[in-house]
Amino acid sequence: MEQLQETTSFIKNIYGSVPEAGIVLGSGLGSIVDEINIEKEIKYEDIPHFPVSTVEGHSGKLIFGELGGKKVMVMAGRFHYYEGYLPQHIAFPVRVMKMLGMNTLFLSNAAGAVNPDFAVGDIMIIHDHISFFVPNPLIGTNEDELGPRFPDMSEPYSKALIAKAKQIGEQNGIALKQGVYTAVTGPTFETRAEYKLIKALGGDAVGMSTVQEVIIAVHAGIKVFAASVITDIGIREDDNVITHEEVLAAAKEAGPKLATLFRGLIAEI
Repeated sequence: MEQLQETTSFIKNIYGSVPEAGIVLGSGLGSIVDEINIEKEIKYEDIPHFPVSTVEGHSGKLIFGELGGKKVMVMAGRFHYYEGYLPQHIAFPVRVMKMLGMNTLFLSNAAGAVNPDFAVGDIMIIHDHISFFVPNPLIGTNEDELGPRFPDMSEPYSKALIAKAKQIGEQNGIALKQGVYTAVTGPTFETRAEYKLIKALGGDAVGMSTVQEVIIAVHAGIKVFAASVITDIGIREDDNVITHEEVLAAAKEAGPKLATLFRGLIAEI
């Protein structure tokens, strides 16, 4: 709590407005920043107690400004378990957002398709997730000031925001998929057998982020909307080699569609 308070005070001294929405950008999805009327930027390395992003495609700064007529706080670059961070470190920025006044969180990620009906470039609205393969960020002593010991996860992703997203997609000619996101630790991409297991469990896409942030957000009473950009196809019989460069390229191409979706949603919160 002391670290959260110190971090929050530091940010408030630099940027005084209250963010109405928070955005976390996944690998290669920084094009959303082009849509923002930027008022302030702070490098992660300058923020007390803040982790530092080490992955290509994550610029590593907080951006404050306006999008869709609302004040927003954007994480241009997130943190991952495979970087060596504890789940509590990964979740730390979401709690900072909450303490700054943010109540609605928008998350994006690059993910591999498990559902054979998906194609590279598709945007999948996440309506549920499987998080058994990564450590839960709430393990340990519960901070009652931040949320309940046993938070309900029956609706981790806001049904109301999902419904609005579908409307925005139709209005803008953006085809949207919907499915279950399965989180794994990484940093290796999945084996053929692992893809098949995830599919058997009910997963539609797989990635190395997001669920720990969502758990912390739900714990704090924050509404969540999340979407995956499908950057590769996991289950296929031909060459199955996947590279991070290909993931970044596919995410960058789909970025403008995701920006339109997020801008429309934020305008309506």
